Amino acid sequence: MLGYLLRRCLLVIPTLFGIIAINFVVVQFAPGGPVEQMMAELRGKGGSATGRMTAGSTGETSAPSTDGAYRGARGLDPVMVADIKRMFGFDQPAHVRFVTMLRDYLSFDFGRSFFRDATVLQLIGQKLPVSVSLGLWSTLLVYLVSIPLGIAKAVRDGSRFDVTSSVVVLVGYAIPGFLFAILLVVMFAGGSFVQWFPLRGLSSPGADLWGWPARIMDYLWHIVLPTTALVVGGFASLTMLTKNSFLEEIRKQYVVTARAKGASENRILYRHIFRNAMLLVIAGFPAAFLAMVFSSALLVEIVFSLDGLGLLGFESAIRRDYPVMFGTLYIFTLLGLVMQILGDMIYTIVDPRIDFDRR
Repeated sequence: MLGYLLRRCLLVIPTLFGIIAINFVVVQFAPGGPVEQMMAELRGKGGSATGRMTAGSTGETSAPSTDGAYRGARGLDPVMVADIKRMFGFDQPAHVRFVTMLRDYLSFDFGRSFFRDATVLQLIGQKLPVSVSLGLWSTLLVYLVSIPLGIAKAVRDGSRFDVTSSVVVLVGYAIPGFLFAILLVVMFAGGSFVQWFPLRGLSSPGADLWGWPARIMDYLWHIVLPTTALVVGGFASLTMLTKNSFLEEIRKQYVVTARAKGASENRILYRHIFRNAMLLVIAGFPAAFLAMVFSSALLVEIVFSLDGLGLLGFESAIRRDYPVMFGTLYIFTLLGLVMQILGDMIYTIVDPRIDFDRR
């Protein structure tokens, strides 16, 4: 197992390099970068903004135009354009910027945001608790709902309970999480019916001054609706995966043999079938948690005004905040690769018969 883990860890390096390189190349051809956005903003604001930009970059005070027209109407001064490129680091060739970025990333130096007065690591540190909190509770609840429901459906395959629950699962699969989030807001957050739960954030104003029991209850009160929206949107696939895994094991020969020896159904189900059927489900927990944190929660964060990593990445992509974009991509990719390795380790814990070194 140690040799396998070493090989997987070594594969992380070229995988990270390939993903970052492909995205870097794609970004170079994407229109509307930070330089173009700054130039468009200066043109729109006219002479006063242009004069301030020129004064800030050269240290001199610009005189007002004598012909009555602001410079933005005729285009920006080439010197100012060069200053803008230098400010964003685009005065260097693309390959030089890429090599510099890789060198800094080795020490987890992701630079500063173009449009926020903070480093990328500071921004990620501010947003990470929200996303991890939402993703952890949602993933745990999805597993707590899906596994018992999937087992019950497999044991009662074809019964009225199986058919009825399949309708519920189908509805949960068909309704996106963000749409269910809007429904929850309308029904329980003061939309058109009752206001039992808060609409935004994970804490009430002034909660920092409360005692720990009150703060915990306030946090749980705020997390109910967004977590429910994610659970409803995510439990369907895992339920069907659990059911199909158990059905496949139930039909195998060792189950028939155990029944022939007089073993009870509960012993067969939880002593023999459970370990084999749950291998794929349990081993997929790290990847499911990561997906819930970094992708599924984006629209739910927007609906409930939760300032998490999903919202940060979305806004950074819209504003072309490249340091934040590539910094979060690097961390997401690295965590994804680590979670895959962790999933393989869980395989061997759940079923010690699995030996990756032999493969």
